[in-house]
Amino acid sequence: MDKIGDINRFKERQNIILEGFDPVTAGGFTQIPNVLLKQTFSNNAKVVYAKLLSYAWHNDQVFPGQERMAEEIGSSKSTVGRAIQELEERGWLEIRRRGQGKTNLYILQYTAPHSLNQFPLFCLSSC
Repeated sequence: MDKIGDINRFKERQNIILEGFDPVTAGGFTQIPNVLLKQTFSNNAKVVYAKLLSYAWHNDQVFPGQERMAEEIGSSKSTVGRAIQELEERGWLEIRRRGQGKTNLYILQYTAPHSLNQFPLFCLSSC
């Protein structure tokens, strides 16, 4: 799959060019929902969710192993496992187990759980 920036049709219409960026910023960014940041989740759960989103941008589905994820975020496999469990319990993540020796399939929920619908999408004053 080609990156969008490498497609000629896109290059012709491109109106923003990243020039002189260091390798860190040129590698891209991952956004996470602000409503997630405001939750009382552990910081580990927030970082794991962000990492899952980062993987998702490279494919339709997210399927990294927990060991790989732990290594990439500088954490332990057990910490990643607890964070994933926390996200699943709160409805931000669905896990489909694919069998022994295979990685799980992680499905990131695009809509916030019903309990969060009471929060406004944005506030002009502190919420």
